[in-house]
Amino acid sequence: MDLKPFISFSEYAIAELDEWNRQGGKIAGVYCIYAPNELIRAAGIVPVSLCGKKQTPIRDAEKDLPASFCPLIKSSYGYAVTDTCPFFGFSDFIIAETTCDGKKKMYELMKEIRPLHLMHLPHTQNSPAALEYWISGLRELEEFLYAQSGSKITESALKAEIRLQNEIRKELYDLMILAADRRSPLTAREILAVQESKSFSVYPETYLDQLRKLKSELEEYYTRTDLTEKKGVRILLTGCPVGKGSEKAVTIAEELGAHVVCMENCSGLKGLTLPVDEEGDPYEAIARRYLQVPCSCMTPNHGREESIRELAAVYEVDAIIDLTWIGCHTYNAESTTLGRFVEREMGLPFLHIETDYSESDAEQLRTRIEAFMELAE
Repeated sequence: MDLKPFISFSEYAIAELDEWNRQGGKIAGVYCIYAPNELIRAAGIVPVSLCGKKQTPIRDAEKDLPASFCPLIKSSYGYAVTDTCPFFGFSDFIIAETTCDGKKKMYELMKEIRPLHLMHLPHTQNSPAALEYWISGLRELEEFLYAQSGSKITESALKAEIRLQNEIRKELYDLMILAADRRSPLTAREILAVQESKSFSVYPETYLDQLRKLKSELEEYYTRTDLTEKKGVRILLTGCPVGKGSEKAVTIAEELGAHVVCMENCSGLKGLTLPVDEEGDPYEAIARRYLQVPCSCMTPNHGREESIRELAAVYEVDAIIDLTWIGCHTYNAESTTLGRFVEREMGLPFLHIETDYSESDAEQLRTRIEAFMELAE
């Protein structure tokens, strides 16, 4: 199976971004799945995910930010101020969002480095006022994108992007189910690379083709008769985003013989089962879809519980690990109610891990995860 386009997504993306930049194309740096790809791409702009998943730049960030901030915020800001993230270097401007107080304050500093548009999220999902507020936020973003690019967003372009992004979500979700088969040759870190590379694709049609090719190769692989099923605990990972550089818990779990078959967090499957309605007003449809993303910044956040219940059944998981970063107050607080839901309503073992990007607690995590696996077997 050819995983190189996914495993080496950084080098592919850098080459494509360099060419796009030379052609005069605009690039928007984004940090969160609340940034509406459909709207950004309909303006002729390429959205690219920015670095924020490694320990290295955190020391530089702490010159301006409190040490008590979560590592994701500090790493993101550290990469920006040290200019060591190539994707930040390519970005003409930043599209930010108010998913937590720490990020809001980081963005106040970051706007001194790059032009920045801050999308103000409502804090609840199901009220008409929240929807109206979020639609108005999309209109403000549209004005910002026009000011930066000079390109008007047409309804036909927006609807085309809606169809394309829906197709990508569906293909990725279907592929992830296939990759979670008990005979799958893919590791969790390889699956993570496939998911993460979605946010670094200059040409989404190319990424869609790569997904289809990998899916076809996996289906062909399963036609072999000499395959054996993997043993070991099947784990659903939820909580804060993880990625290349911050996947130590995934690595430890795999080294201990577990299989992380489903990653519900926002660097994984969160929101993939939420398509944008392709009929009616595209702005309202986009607003409705993104407003339903079950992030812990929303209150109440019952959608996360239902999403985890659904994914646990589809992926046939044996246990759930909730990974949260130190300083991420909303996800850490929500772990209490989520743990009760998982254990009482779903009847599954639940482990909450609170950690950061450093390796200082790696052996402690190994001990906890190993004990948890024994409980889940």
